[in-house]
Amino acid sequence: MFKKLLVANRGTIAIRIIRACRELGIRTIAIYSTADKDALHVRMADEAVCIGPPAAEDSYLNIPAIVSTVLTYGADAVHPGYGFLSENGDFAEACKRSGVTFVGPRARHIRLMGDKPRARRIMQRAGVPVLPGSAGTGVTELRDAQEDARRLGFPVLIKAAAGGGGKGMRIARDGQELTRFFPLARAESEAAFGSRTMYLEKYLERARHVEFQILADNHRNAIHLGERDCSIQRRHQKVLEEAPCPVMTKRLRERMGKAAVRAAQVVGYSNVGTVEFLLTADEQFYFIEMNTRIQVEHGVTEMVTATDLVQESIRIATGEPLGIRQKQVEIAGSSIEMRVYAEDPDTHLPSPGVVTNHHSPGGLGVRVETALYDGYRVPVHYDPLIAKLIVHADDRSRAIARAKAALREYLIDGIKTNIPLHLKILDDADFVRGEFATDFLKRYEGAPAAVAAPLRGVANG
Repeated sequence: MFKKLLVANRGTIAIRIIRACRELGIRTIAIYSTADKDALHVRMADEAVCIGPPAAEDSYLNIPAIVSTVLTYGADAVHPGYGFLSENGDFAEACKRSGVTFVGPRARHIRLMGDKPRARRIMQRAGVPVLPGSAGTGVTELRDAQEDARRLGFPVLIKAAAGGGGKGMRIARDGQELTRFFPLARAESEAAFGSRTMYLEKYLERARHVEFQILADNHRNAIHLGERDCSIQRRHQKVLEEAPCPVMTKRLRERMGKAAVRAAQVVGYSNVGTVEFLLTADEQFYFIEMNTRIQVEHGVTEMVTATDLVQESIRIATGEPLGIRQKQVEIAGSSIEMRVYAEDPDTHLPSPGVVTNHHSPGGLGVRVETALYDGYRVPVHYDPLIAKLIVHADDRSRAIARAKAALREYLIDGIKTNIPLHLKILDDADFVRGEFATDFLKRYEGAPAAVAAPLRGVANG
């Protein structure tokens, strides 16, 4: 087992990794920017090192500075969490060259699955269903995108070949929208990922976004831990996730799970990962992409399978074989995660500021992952995700009731949050019946997020 691990991240995931390391007896090093000098992950780690100024490219994305810190402070492993450098093959390679273990897949697998057009071709050869899309290595020019769109038929989804997190994505329903949106998506891709390469994919109007959690070791063992339904999203950014998927059947889970495991095995993948699919009402499913890291929503899988995915990622990185086989995986009950963002619930604009009062909900089956505390200043420089509220119950109806009760107990004063939106989602009749797709949140666009009665947990301005 590792003796000292550097956490190359911040916020809730940094705290999650530190907690996992404590249980495993591993000392931790936190890195932080000057904007995060008072952050909770800095206080919780055994050691903390300032890595640079607030701008991410000068701190949390600064590979030379992070590797230098690893070597100076004697860490023998690095955990990247999610976001920032978690899917950066150059960072994984730099760790390896420095004699430090990168807790995650090999650099070549990060690069391979991060190249979306190439990943699609590999999945097609492996027999994993893939949506019709751009051939070859993708497109960089509008005229080539127009040719692909004529072949595929509208609507199409414009996607960044090196993308993720909803960046560099646009839906084009006709030629005019393609002409307008393709340059915008390409510019966003270039700014976020340093790549102008895009690809087009046939867009499914009514589909669910369902992903399978993968565990694979260095001994060619690979399993899945069931699925998560991530269909509740705004502009391709996930807002609420749950496990299991409300419409999943045993037979469908077996089919999709086998495809997900095959996707990992065909490239020789190891460590934790997620294979994402689109699922139609007639139970047809199509590969979207593979995320080569721990996911924000990993907690719902942990709740229904009683598996610590962060600890598993660390154990796999040490070379240990998986301690569980596919037949041993059991999914118990239902779990829902609500991403709490520091944003105006009506405009969705970021709401940084000082938290003047913070109280987390509690009780049976309630889990809160947050970096907030009274007096903490939410910085403007980073993602507005400030907490993950996760609940678990014996069945989905009880999980929904528990989620609503927990949201009403959650107090975050001094900034605005999207807690009112979560309450609207959980009260929606279609959501309660499990009848929704990725377009679900469009019904709330332009509608005020205020609720009829005062609720605890609605942050003050």
